[in-house]
Amino acid sequence: MQLSDVYLRLGQDNFQQLIRAISLGKLRTYQMFEPFKLRLRLHKLNSETLRNAAPRLWTRLEQEPTPELATDLSQAILISHMDLVTAVLNELGVPHEDGFFAKDADVSGYLKEGWQQKAWDKFHSTFPPAVLLFYINHLALEVAKAEDVFAPAA
Repeated sequence: MQLSDVYLRLGQDNFQQLIRAISLGKLRTYQMFEPFKLRLRLHKLNSETLRNAAPRLWTRLEQEPTPELATDLSQAILISHMDLVTAVLNELGVPHEDGFFAKDADVSGYLKEGWQQKAWDKFHSTFPPAVLLFYINHLALEVAKAEDVFAPAA
């Protein structure tokens, strides 16, 4: 499974919520604003143009999925919600430095059976559900090499 598959399997409604959850201020702070604007093929980047670009971005993920687009989107989403990232990692007992892993760190051993549902149950009412669901699946893909998308139990 690739990162673009995570977006597609979570669905277009969740994708639009993820796009709306991107903080342009955080992109500037982390010096990602201009590269992100270029990757999205936008002449101007603000909340409205980003929101309006969501259907085109979805089509690109469906028709021409590139790892670079999926990665840049995920970085923008996760940088915008570092409080969520650190809270989930702290809850799971995963060692990190302000939400980032040390270079070449293998943290897969910290993701015990049922960790996804545990994280969902703990944080789905605290953080935006679409962003939490995306992060759980992103972490599962990147660290645990998941082959399927997590869907929380009701």
